Amino acid sequence: MKTIRYRKVNVDGLNVFYREAGRADGPALLLLHGFPTAGHMFRDLIPALSDRFRLVAPDLPGFGQSDMPAREHFTYTFAALAQVMERFTEVIGLTRFAIYVFDYGAPTGFRMALSHPERITAIISQNGNAYEEGLSDGWNPIRAYWRDPSEANRTALRSFLSPETTIWQYTHGVPDTSLVSPDGYSLDNSYLARPGADQVQLDLFGDYKTNVAMYPEFQAYFRKHRPPFLAAWGKNDPFFLPPGAEAFKRDIPGAEVRFFDTGHFALETHSDEIGAAIHEFFDRSR
Repeated sequence: MKTIRYRKVNVDGLNVFYREAGRADGPALLLLHGFPTAGHMFRDLIPALSDRFRLVAPDLPGFGQSDMPAREHFTYTFAALAQVMERFTEVIGLTRFAIYVFDYGAPTGFRMALSHPERITAIISQNGNAYEEGLSDGWNPIRAYWRDPSEANRTALRSFLSPETTIWQYTHGVPDTSLVSPDGYSLDNSYLARPGADQVQLDLFGDYKTNVAMYPEFQAYFRKHRPPFLAAWGKNDPFFLPPGAEAFKRDIPGAEVRFFDTGHFALETHSDEIGAAIHEFFDRSR
């Protein structure tokens, strides 16, 4: 069951790369990554869950091994990412599935849930935010670009794309940084160094304001549908704060919140613990 297959599928002219593992007849779990990574962030979690679930981990357009079409041919917005992922699930035959959302994967997955709530069986949010109180001051340079999308403010965001910042994202808040493999952030930095990748990421920084604007819609979805919900949170995340995890309980009273003593990329150090929490969560949600 721990065999992982690496595939590409054409989604309306765009090639989407994905990892697939687990039981073909098991409950489906769609794993949605964040910035600046790709489906490889789930490389340790997939084996921990493959005895029970059908696991599918795509790379978002512009990330990893999926196509990165030129900006004149594809608009890099979160609405577009969600639309491609929605069509991706249809193309590969996922009709009912849980979602594991991290960072950018959260607004992507929550938009999918808004569009087709009948398809979503459960949600696991690992440092995937939907509340204003979850946003730290680390967002202030990006907020400045939202208020004034000038070239100067756009250029100021390039510091988020530097190799040093990627490493910092992986290691900040981790008590023992020797547990963080350099393979993940090195691969991410190689993807960020591709021609045109910087402009794609700057476009998405700018468009992230549409996700914050949709927080009330996401919260209304949570209140109306109350999906089984687990927040598995690296409590030392410099971007998405613990109050953002606790806030899910405001709209989903039965939501479970688990904190882990690590940073933003919690799976780098706590994949075993998060995998065990997911198994326990689904046992209780039966």
